[in-house]
Amino acid sequence: MSERLEAMRLELRRGILILVVLKALKQEQYGYSLRKALQAVDIDIEEGTLYPLVRRLESYGLLHSRWSTEEGRKRRYYQTSPKGEEMLHILEADWQQLNKSIARISEVKK
Repeated sequence: MSERLEAMRLELRRGILILVVLKALKQEQYGYSLRKALQAVDIDIEEGTLYPLVRRLESYGLLHSRWSTEEGRKRRYYQTSPKGEEMLHILEADWQQLNKSIARISEVKK
């Protein structure tokens, strides 16, 4: 049972990662700092999941990136683009509607 539960939890979390990453990148961050910021709010995401997701969001035009050598290390910084802000707004509205629908389901009399 616990293996199935973990698989379901993972699937549920995957479904919200785009929303979470777009929201977190309203403030410019590099990959490692993004991962740490997400961990700080109990969203643990593996590097093998995060970096491909960030690159995919950038390829969709939802993120902008730039290279920097601040602190003597070459890092790629990401931030939500205007198109990403629009998408974030839509996804947040969808998420809120889903939460309302879930709440209504529990109110339905059987």
